Parts: sequence; C-alpha cells; structure tokens
Amino acid sequence: MNSELHERDDSLWRLAASPLAWAGHLLLSYCTAAIWCEKVAGRAGSLSGARVAIAIYTACTLVVIGGFGWRGYKRHTLLGSALPHDADTPEDRHRFLGFATLLLSGLSALAVLYQALAAVIIGSCR
Repeated sequence: MNSELHERDDSLWRLAASPLAWAGHLLLSYCTAAIWCEKVAGRAGSLSGARVAIAIYTACTLVVIGGFGWRGYKRHTLLGSALPHDADTPEDRHRFLGFATLLLSGLSALAVLYQALAAVIIGSCR
C-alpha cells in the first residue's frame, strides 16, 4: 500500500471544510450588513462600507475554498485512475473522498459568489 494513503490520517473534516467556509461567509456577511445598517448607516443609509467588508470576506473565503478544492483534486488524481472510484480499495476510497471534496468545493464557491451578489444588487439598508 502506498505510504500516502494511510487511512488513519484521513479525516472527514476535509470533506466538510468548504461548506463550513461557506457557512462562515454567510454568517459574517449578514452580521456585518445587519450591524452596519443598525449602528452605522441607519435604516435608510447606504451599504457601501458593508460592501467593502463583504468583498474582502468573499475574496478570503474563495481562496480558502480554492485551497480545499485543490487538495481534493490532488487526492482525486493521485496515482492516476479513471472514474468510477467504486472498488473496495484504499486507493479508490482516497480518490472518491478527493472527488467529493472537489465537488463540494465547487458548489461552495458558487454559493459564496451568489451570496456576495446580494450585496452588489441591494444598495441600501431598506
């Protein structure tokens, strides 16, 4: 067995990391907008300052998700193999988890972009 495939070192947290980053982005974005509108700009104020913060959150989150997606891609393509990864071997389990991580990272990145789009479209705190 390949020394890179020790299953005791594998963790399902890597699989859940991208959706967790997406959830963190959602929490930070909406809390920032709520606090900005209530405490700083007022109910009829502009979201311009909150937009900057949300843009920074979005960029940082996409970098994090991209990193996890890249690691998933590397796991998926380890030792080269064709789909499907459905054999009961450590190599195929390793590749399957990498592929699932890659797909969840793509979904999470798309969701983060849609969340950030709300800050672009909505111009005021109303």
